[in-house]
Amino acid sequence: EEMESIGLEPDQVLVLKRCFDGFADEDGAIPADNVGSILAMMGMKVKPSALREIIDEIDEDGSGLLEFGEFCQLAAKFLVEEDEEALKKELKEAFRIYDKECMGYISTDTLKEILRELDNKLSEEDLDNIIEEVDEDGSGTLDFDEFMEMMAG
Repeated sequence: EEMESIGLEPDQVLVLKRCFDGFADEDGAIPADNVGSILAMMGMKVKPSALREIIDEIDEDGSGLLEFGEFCQLAAKFLVEEDEEALKKELKEAFRIYDKECMGYISTDTLKEILRELDNKLSEEDLDNIIEEVDEDGSGTLDFDEFMEMMAG
């Protein structure tokens, strides 16, 4: 429950728990100084200055040790931010490719093509239902925000 509130999925929490347990001392904490290298091993690029700031913010008791909950809070800041930025960038690129006339929107027919490419098992009825759901105003077009909302779910 608490992990969801900081934007972590259950599978991300499991991965973080395994990493955390691998480095935690017998009291169930990780020295804050080790956190940078742990995050780097998980493939997260973190500037030392940004990390320091977040550790100071999260390590409320100033012990220099992070318990699992604190470690998750810290990792979430990087995981969530990176994912959202990357996703938005990729979707913007995809949207631009399909918005050939640069009108700022794509037609629902174009959207059907995109959805078919993503999942060729979708029936015509599935596609119509998706279109109906995302094209709330029935305009027959989708602007980037509607597209992003649909793709990011």
